[in-house]
Amino acid sequence: MTANLDARKVQRSRRNERLDVRVSADERDLFEDAATLSGRTVADFVRETATTAARMLLADRTRFTVEPERWAAFADALDREPRYLPRLGAFLAEPSVLDKAPVLDKPR
Repeated sequence: MTANLDARKVQRSRRNERLDVRVSADERDLFEDAATLSGRTVADFVRETATTAARMLLADRTRFTVEPERWAAFADALDREPRYLPRLGAFLAEPSVLDKAPVLDKPR
């Protein structure tokens, strides 16, 4: 238990950045109730909860995991020689709506 407290003290001593956030009275009450139920201060509750949410969101958007068999199939597909698809080639050769000059309305 003492090692855990010492680790927390070291972690807290490294916190030197401040983040100010305005919240409604209802949000403040919600955070206080949740912090009390979890046995933490409001600051610890908000920081730890926001940190967890941020890590989950970033992991969800920046990393993915695949079973080894599916990864091997994916890698094999990437390594294969490309095949020419004539209809796709013709479609991609056509100008897109982004290639055409926009038609602007005349000022009134």
